Amino acid sequence: MQPTAILFPVFVQVALTFYLQLWMGFERVGALRRRELRIADIALGQRVWPVRATQVANAFHNQFELPVLLYVLVAFALITSRIDAVLVGLAWVFVALRLWHAFIHTTHNNVPRRFYVYLAGALVLMAMWAYFAVQLILAGP
Repeated sequence: MQPTAILFPVFVQVALTFYLQLWMGFERVGALRRRELRIADIALGQRVWPVRATQVANAFHNQFELPVLLYVLVAFALITSRIDAVLVGLAWVFVALRLWHAFIHTTHNNVPRRFYVYLAGALVLMAMWAYFAVQLILAGP
């Protein structure tokens, strides 16, 4: 397996983050143009955005929580040459769960369902870290 195979799920995760960022900007600019609020209302970071803009912004901000641990793991795995099909497969599962989580977040926003998808992603990421750690331990110095 090519070590760079681990980068493809990362590219999808990064694309999701940029997509949500653009969508958030679109929603916020639209709210300002529709005069749902004034720039002075948000100049100091006040949370007065309309519901839809807030919903998308929350999904965007969430991409800087769990996914950061994916980025670190991928960097370490590349540095230590510990990329294999298991790690790549788990990375794809994690990213698929992140896509699903973002979908829930930006559509019906069913909080219990969103939590279970988040939890599943967290467990997959924990499994990835455990697998990586065991690989390193078994490889020795």
